[in-house]
Amino acid sequence: MHPRLVVTTLVLSLAAAAPLGAQARGDDMLVVDGGGGAAADAPAPRRAIASFNVAALALRDSLVAMARAQLGRRYRYGGESPGRGFDCSGLVQYVLAAFDVRVPRTAAQQARFGTEVVRDTAELRPGDLLTFGNGRRVEHIAIYVGGGRMIHASSAAKRVVETPVDRAPRGLIKPWRGVRRIVFAADSAAALERARVQAAATVAARGAP
Repeated sequence: MHPRLVVTTLVLSLAAAAPLGAQARGDDMLVVDGGGGAAADAPAPRRAIASFNVAALALRDSLVAMARAQLGRRYRYGGESPGRGFDCSGLVQYVLAAFDVRVPRTAAQQARFGTEVVRDTAELRPGDLLTFGNGRRVEHIAIYVGGGRMIHASSAAKRVVETPVDRAPRGLIKPWRGVRRIVFAADSAAALERARVQAAATVAARGAP
């Protein structure tokens, strides 16, 4: 079992920009899922449970807003800050760290963080992590922002960009290979959602070659 951290406040002012309807649902608990394995030399994933004045939907909105705030930042291999630039996993780590969610540093390690979701655009939720690569190798990671689009630090574009999820693989554009979900509301409906996405991912994996 991963350690739990109770967070009493959302340190970003972005939370204030969350929809008023979502802010009114102050009884929700939020589970940030750090399940899955990680390399031995990576920071241990953890599960944070926070009692926010916003629901999981509002946190997803804030994650998206934080990611969009980095659009246009330059791509830099090994970069993990707005001033020095980002690589793909550095961007993911930076955005999630703003919400006190600590993820491993590399795309391959981040691809084992959270709960696996079936690779289907109809199943995606804002804030999901999308992984890309050839075969079993994860070479790129992005943040889903809704509407079939994602934000990522692109080595091809040399900056942080927003692009469609379904792009034809070519050159530096790798095939979409997986989804990891880290945000669930902690209620009975969320428990059913978690079970459903895990079951769907298991069925999809069994059918894969």
